[in-house]
Amino acid sequence: MPTNTNKPYGTVLVKAKEILDFLGRTETAPTLAEISAGVTMAKPTALKVLTTMNELGLVRRDDQTKRYYMGTQLIAYAQKALASFDIAGTVRPYLERLRDETQETINLGVVRDDQIVLIDKLESPNSIKLQSIIGGTMNLYSSAMGKAVLAGYSTAQLHQYLSGRELKALTPATLTKQTALQADLKRIRQTGISIDNEENEPEVYCLGVTLQKSNHLYGAISVSTPKYRLSDERRAQFVRLLLNTQHAIESVL
Repeated sequence: MPTNTNKPYGTVLVKAKEILDFLGRTETAPTLAEISAGVTMAKPTALKVLTTMNELGLVRRDDQTKRYYMGTQLIAYAQKALASFDIAGTVRPYLERLRDETQETINLGVVRDDQIVLIDKLESPNSIKLQSIIGGTMNLYSSAMGKAVLAGYSTAQLHQYLSGRELKALTPATLTKQTALQADLKRIRQTGISIDNEENEPEVYCLGVTLQKSNHLYGAISVSTPKYRLSDERRAQFVRLLLNTQHAIESVL
């Protein structure tokens, strides 16, 4: 009888991951009974796995409340994983496909010091080149990628970003009033798509989304096109393709 070579080795490891996934989803630290029910695992089995995980520092049990928390050992693992994670290399095949599907310029940026730093750019096969360069920076408030990031900020984070900040006009279309920017961010939260309508560069229209998973922001991507090339039909197509790309990338992060 043929064997399944892709079958995971070590069912205890699978159970431990199920528990960690459950702990990551819950808003409050669960009890043994809640974990057992949440992962559909018998209490004795869950207790054995949790006891081992507690000894390894993967979970932490509060002896008074008898509730379980993520272990501090995971912090070191997370820091090491993030340090070795190559976001540009990981997402590039997806960006190449998006560039080929849209025939427009695709950008990848990360947040540094309240700005978007462009770390990858796939040029449109069409003749017109846009001004942005790899390593260059853009304002959060005036770029599609930046506004996508701001839309995900908490009230406190957004207040901190806007406090005392002058929203300088880069073009006549730049949103320079905080009330206008906040209204735009509300729309972005509702639609999931940010728009830079000639706000960062004259005659350039951009659509952007963030790349995030498990409350960690990895960066943002955008489609940029000369505005004269953008019809309502192409815009709707770009929105669909951009959201599909976002979901595909976030599934592998």
